[in-house]
Amino acid sequence: MDEKKLFEELSGLVTESRNPNSMEIDMMDTLDAVRVFNEEDKKVAYAVEKELPYIAQAVEIVTEAFKNGGRLCYFGAGTSGRLGVLDAVECPPTFGVDPGMVVGRIAGGYKALTIAVEGYEDHEEYGAQDVAELNVTEKDVVCGIAASRRTPYVVGAIKEARKRGAKTIVVVCNPRKDLQYDVDVAICPVPGPEVIMGSTRLKAGTATKMILNMITSVSMIKLGKVYENMMIDLQQNNKKLVERSKRIIMMAANVDYDRASECLKIAKGHVKTAIFIAKTNESVEVAKKYIDQNQGFLKRALLAWEKEQAK
Repeated sequence: MDEKKLFEELSGLVTESRNPNSMEIDMMDTLDAVRVFNEEDKKVAYAVEKELPYIAQAVEIVTEAFKNGGRLCYFGAGTSGRLGVLDAVECPPTFGVDPGMVVGRIAGGYKALTIAVEGYEDHEEYGAQDVAELNVTEKDVVCGIAASRRTPYVVGAIKEARKRGAKTIVVVCNPRKDLQYDVDVAICPVPGPEVIMGSTRLKAGTATKMILNMITSVSMIKLGKVYENMMIDLQQNNKKLVERSKRIIMMAANVDYDRASECLKIAKGHVKTAIFIAKTNESVEVAKKYIDQNQGFLKRALLAWEKEQAK
């Protein structure tokens, strides 16, 4: 793409336009300036709300992939790439899943997480190469993240993923009608021009984080990783999480601290199993049997146990 054509394309993006509400922000006092940011941020959730049907479609695709041994693979550049990596790395401690189940790739490699690697995002072939390096297959889902909707690195990743038969999702902050490539699901919130023109780490970044949170969190809920609204497959890799685990058991099973600690020890640190034991006084073996028979869903396991006891 020549420079003039790129200039014209960028000029037409919502994310590159000027915000009339912040035109005088350079002359405002501090309170008025932060008030402008706050007022603009209020628009983000409403923009995301309009995309809920598409987010739900994405969740269904990702959940199905997980059930069949597939992965969710994020690809993005700059802030978008960092948000994908952030969402991916939080899944193992929160939901107890393998680190390879949700993975994030950022243009320029992991160095780009802390230091901007300029120019790497401008090449479709680099996105395609990273897809190939991950050995993406038809079992996987590739989610491209690009506030502008046009980032070549992301476009290249999406195209390569489709060639390999993977399902594809894109999260962009410009209108759906302007999307210039095919995907299975396009999630396109439009929170409007940024307070600082073109700084998509602001509203676009906030919208993107909200959406990625929904995709992985609801997918994990649909895999039985949550009981009521509590994480029950969390990894206890620090003291805070050990104590959080005990508190979850106490609340879920209505037992005291000592009993929760005892059940967690019996279950060898597995919160889901510990809750079953605390609620039923059954053995680890019985707990695991019911949980496994119900595909990891604790509530279903407990209902099945109660039904068996009522016979």
